[in-house]
Amino acid sequence: MAFVDGQNLFHAAREAFGHRYPNFDPVALARSVCLTCGWELELVSFYTGMPDPADDPFWNHFWSARVAYLGAHGVRTFTRPLRYRVQEVRPADTSVVVARIAQEKGIDVRLALDVVRYARDGHYDVGLVFSQDQDLAEAADEVRRIARQQDRWIKVACAFPLGPGSRNRRGINHTDWIPIEHATYDACLDPRDYRPRRG
Repeated sequence: MAFVDGQNLFHAAREAFGHRYPNFDPVALARSVCLTCGWELELVSFYTGMPDPADDPFWNHFWSARVAYLGAHGVRTFTRPLRYRVQEVRPADTSVVVARIAQEKGIDVRLALDVVRYARDGHYDVGLVFSQDQDLAEAADEVRRIARQQDRWIKVACAFPLGPGSRNRRGINHTDWIPIEHATYDACLDPRDYRPRRG
């Protein structure tokens, strides 16, 4: 079973390969990784924060359309509203600018709960997580405990884009790391463009 953190995956791909918006197909990417590893893909779950339409109508439209399409094509989808906090930032000229910074709240918790729950209920042998969020290391630890208790083999793997621009070159601790190369990522792009037309 694949668990895809949409925002985390996008930001990693932007750093690694220079992609400007979330243009990956999560199902194609999960299938590609599973095929390479000799695994059979059972289900894809997709998780993302959603901006409020009043705060960011462009990205609200994008993610709403994207999630609706995925849900209609067999992907389990979970969204949470983005929360905003005011933060001082210092551009290169050392002036202070106050900006509203969007943050995801609860998406990593929902993903971690699903990784643990589906392992406990015996729904997968391999939990394939598309994220580099180290908070998920505790979920991987819990899955190992479940494997010992149930006396069965379970693996948690972490797949993530890795390229010349990657600042974070590590997968989630206590998981098997699967770096995604540029060619593999680009072979799994979504041909549909969910961005609203401007003007």
